[in-house]
Amino acid sequence: MSSGASVLFDAPGPRARLRNNLISGLVAAVIIAVGFVLYRAFDEQGQFAAEKWKPFLDADVWETYLLPGLKGTIVAAVLSIVFALILGMIFGILRLSEHRWVRIVAGAIVEFSRAIPVLILMIFLFAIFSEYKVFKSDDLALAAVVVALTIYNGSVIAEIVRAGIRSLPKGQSEAAVALGLRKNQLMRLILLPQAVTAMLPALISQMVVALKDTALGYQITYGEIVREGKQLGASEQNIIPALIVVAVIMIILNSSLSFTATKLEQRLRARRRIKGGAVLAADSVLTDAAPGVDIVTKR
Repeated sequence: MSSGASVLFDAPGPRARLRNNLISGLVAAVIIAVGFVLYRAFDEQGQFAAEKWKPFLDADVWETYLLPGLKGTIVAAVLSIVFALILGMIFGILRLSEHRWVRIVAGAIVEFSRAIPVLILMIFLFAIFSEYKVFKSDDLALAAVVVALTIYNGSVIAEIVRAGIRSLPKGQSEAAVALGLRKNQLMRLILLPQAVTAMLPALISQMVVALKDTALGYQITYGEIVREGKQLGASEQNIIPALIVVAVIMIILNSSLSFTATKLEQRLRARRRIKGGAVLAADSVLTDAAPGVDIVTKR
């Protein structure tokens, strides 16, 4: 077997590769054909005419519609992600509690929160906040979006945290307990630092979900980028170009978030490799000890 061969599945032969290439080409052709049909339909309606794109060269258009919408999206996303991370860490740890009643209560809250559709939760919270005047009128929509996204994404992150901690070898916990570490020290010093690095890919995905779900605030009049883009399209009669620009902005935001989080993950993993692969100095080992016994004296 060659070094490049996969050990998980049989490498496709010539006929299988040909079949896969034909299927891939067929799918690509269908996508291109559908895209061309959509383009022709919009082009016939004049949506790609030059005058439809001119408003995006006007600074007033950006200051009136797109920039406020972008600010609303970023504010809601940042608040939701921060609060969801805090909530998820808390409930993820509670679900690992040694007390059975704590695990049951935390698990019930997490499962219930995960089962509620985010949009329905937003609408419900917006109605409750409006009815009882919990927040100022200008902040009602933002509060409903942030609380709804925090509850849902926090419950998902709680499961990510629980799975990340459980994936660690049990020997580490047993060794820490044998050394006399308390439960909070074990979690804070041993388990969480390792689990966070292992959880980062899933956490990144959930952050992107939270960022995209801010667009659901459109239904409760929250001024995020999609709502402002649609208002721009209605005002300038260029709804398709406006939504295309909004889509590009959202793609850039999601890509930037993913890139930043991925770089952070790489740095954390690199630091762990450096610490784990540290080499002891030659003078830190007693070479005159009994045969077979090397005692580390310093680091």
